[in-house]
Amino acid sequence: MTDEVMQESERENEKNEFLLEDKEQKESSTSNYKIPSINDESQKHHLSGMYQHWFLDYASAVNLDRAIPHINDGLKPVQRRVLHAMRCKENGNFHKVANIVGDTMHFHPHGDASIYDALVHLGQKNLLIDCQGSWGNILTGDGAAAARYIEARLSKFAIDVVFNPKITPWKYSYDGTSQEPIYLPVKFPLLLAQGSEGIGLGLNSKILPHNFNELIDASIAYLKNKPFELLPDFPTGGYADVRNYNDGGRGGKVRIRAKIEKIDNKTLVIKEIPFGTTTENLIESITKADEKGKINIKHIDDNTSSSVEILIHLDNKTSSDKTIDALYAFTQCEMNYSPVCCVVDNNKPCFITVSEVLRRNTDQTVELLTQELKIQLSELEDHWHWTSLEKVFFEKRIYKVLEEDFESWDEQVSDIEHKFDPYRSLFRKEITRDDVLKLCEKPVRKISKFDIKKANEEIANIEASIVDIKDKLEHIIDYAIDWYKKIKTKFGKNHPRLTEIKNFETIETTKVVEANEKLFVNREEGFIGTGLKKDEFVCNCSDIDDIIIFFKNGKYKIVKVSEKIFVGKNILHLAVFKKNDKRTIYNAIYREGKTSIYYMKRFAVSGVSRDKEYDLTTGIDGSKVVYFSANPNGEAEIVKVTLKPTTRRIKNLVFEKDFSELAIKGRQSRGNLLTKFDIQKIVLKEKGNSTLGGINVWFDPDISRLNHDGRGFLLGEFFAGDSILVINRNGEYFTTNYDLNNHFNENLLIIEKFDAQKVWSLALIDADQQNLPYIKRFQLEPTPKPISILGTNSQSKILLLSDTAFPRFEVEFGGNQSFRENMIIDVEDFIGIKSVKAKGKRITTFEIKSINEIEPIKVPEELPQKGEQEILETENTDTNETTFGDESGQMTLF
Repeated sequence: MTDEVMQESERENEKNEFLLEDKEQKESSTSNYKIPSINDESQKHHLSGMYQHWFLDYASAVNLDRAIPHINDGLKPVQRRVLHAMRCKENGNFHKVANIVGDTMHFHPHGDASIYDALVHLGQKNLLIDCQGSWGNILTGDGAAAARYIEARLSKFAIDVVFNPKITPWKYSYDGTSQEPIYLPVKFPLLLAQGSEGIGLGLNSKILPHNFNELIDASIAYLKNKPFELLPDFPTGGYADVRNYNDGGRGGKVRIRAKIEKIDNKTLVIKEIPFGTTTENLIESITKADEKGKINIKHIDDNTSSSVEILIHLDNKTSSDKTIDALYAFTQCEMNYSPVCCVVDNNKPCFITVSEVLRRNTDQTVELLTQELKIQLSELEDHWHWTSLEKVFFEKRIYKVLEEDFESWDEQVSDIEHKFDPYRSLFRKEITRDDVLKLCEKPVRKISKFDIKKANEEIANIEASIVDIKDKLEHIIDYAIDWYKKIKTKFGKNHPRLTEIKNFETIETTKVVEANEKLFVNREEGFIGTGLKKDEFVCNCSDIDDIIIFFKNGKYKIVKVSEKIFVGKNILHLAVFKKNDKRTIYNAIYREGKTSIYYMKRFAVSGVSRDKEYDLTTGIDGSKVVYFSANPNGEAEIVKVTLKPTTRRIKNLVFEKDFSELAIKGRQSRGNLLTKFDIQKIVLKEKGNSTLGGINVWFDPDISRLNHDGRGFLLGEFFAGDSILVINRNGEYFTTNYDLNNHFNENLLIIEKFDAQKVWSLALIDADQQNLPYIKRFQLEPTPKPISILGTNSQSKILLLSDTAFPRFEVEFGGNQSFRENMIIDVEDFIGIKSVKAKGKRITTFEIKSINEIEPIKVPEELPQKGEQEILETENTDTNETTFGDESGQMTLF
């Protein structure tokens, strides 16, 4: 007890002495401190030098040690330290995340918050860590539970692929008390599988995730010197347009869209969301777009749990197809990503492509596999040496020397060494004194139980293993390919592709935005706008539309819609302007200057600059527009012109003029001379038809959308009243208009111009009739509501669908009936044309393998070639109309 008191007293005295010395040093430093003079050059620091030496050091530390992943293992330092700490305590059981965070702090100097975030982030990627508990939801954005409530362990994939301490380069931790890996020997393109995002100082890294199996296939292709292509695959699914991916390098761009489907015309469902957003943020963006009038919805229901399900209920007058486009245009249903593949290589950041990352990683994998094989070979050779040494030691009874008497232990060991001299040629490496000492340490019971036969078998097995490893080293590329295949077989089934790659069309916001405003005009004062509620109503518009205004003097211009804007008096016509619209044709008659010369013209305004004034006349002062019409589909009317009576003799004071006789020219053309006499009045005599003909409509299968630009294949020329026939693979069909905003399902089977006279022949498996094969023939009726050609049972399926006039089907039998000869069916003779709801006629009760269409024997009469159509003329009381025979569109099968 006395010793303890004395020791405590000595420690207290030492502490007091230290505090006294520290106080004296502070007082001395304070008394000697002098405020530096502003003229003291030794105390000055140039800003450029400070930035170069201090800030760049800081930036380098942030970029290399925190923000940018390493090219070798694809991990940031905190992620690497988390995995190393988990490997140190790995025993197959789950461990509290709080304990893992605590263990990682031995290696990571930046606190527990960053460790916890990194661990949760790794766990949510579902690749390296098995999770237990509430780890949050990447779909909804919900965070993980506190570290004390959740558990984790390394996945089998991580244990197999990421770790091997024998080939891991090590360094001391930040405090020098333990060692941590410089990088982990990952034998897989982990960086590309997980993706990575980090913001450093002066640079950033944004590497998109890729599909597990596709990365393995690409590595195998690279090892076989075959080309490969890497495309991103996101854990949230959705669609991705990767035409401008640029191999993941700088300057690239990826467009990502949510997966939106129609339940019915008034309900949409979002089943997958774009990568980088959450359901909460997505719904908030939709709500804001609705509040701004960009879209028109009733309400939203969020039923998301393990999978996304967001129901969007639309107003009664809202188009579902147009709303889908508007969702992509104005909300987070479409997002853009600009990848930047920045990695740490040779202790400095560098910018490369994802293909280069995969090549580097694959080369590294081959090198790591080589190192592992060499280590295994060395261990096997050591094992062979020791087993052979034991065999000779006991088989040749060298151990008997231990029973003899020697003056010293060294002499006895030396004698044993000499006993091995006759057998040294049998060994592959030198027998050392340490080998002999190790043999001498064996207990007597080991000597008595040593089995020579078993030793020979073990040596033979070791030699076979050595031969096998040497063969693998000689064929290391083949061994690496087998390694990748083994990984894919073992783990690939858990990583299917989630994101569908497809091309997106560019959505013009002005075409899909809701007309949420009303346009008014005050002609007397020359104002237009959406705020002039008491003035003349013009049309509905949106807040992003442009307005085209024509004036009586022939001037016209384009202005942005606003609440109130002065455009000028004498307004003749105003409407919403559609850019690049070549079907809206303006018909005009104007007086040139103050003369009595009148011109008439037809023109389109497809593209002009906003707020710039243009002139449809020749620009001579005093010009005036005396007749004007805007025709959305190029209609050409007939007008009645009445001239002013004069003393001059005029042959016809009243005459008619048909605008269809004029060619459509540019807006700057003068036009055709109408008359050189003064006009008293011009009135509409008769409304005309379109002179532009039908509209050619194409279908682009890459994006499943209609277009007028010649992309995809031609469906045909469409006139007013024409429609499109759509048949899906599930047997449902419907007809729709040829609006470019229409959306079509991915399970599209046939899309073509609808022909009510066309006869369809269908071979099907009827689930209501014991899954037996049937044939039916029918004509389709136009219907906007989907109707099944298979009947009411959704388990029925299409075997063959043909629009051939006189089809023949060949039935091939299968199963136990495969010995039967194929059956040839002339469908026209087999069954007549009935309703689409009819059951049809059974083909056979035997099991069939397939049904194929073969060359028909009869063919329909040939239609007149183009340019030789019959012209059918029908007289009307007001005018003569000429109608051309219409060719039906061609069916397209996918």
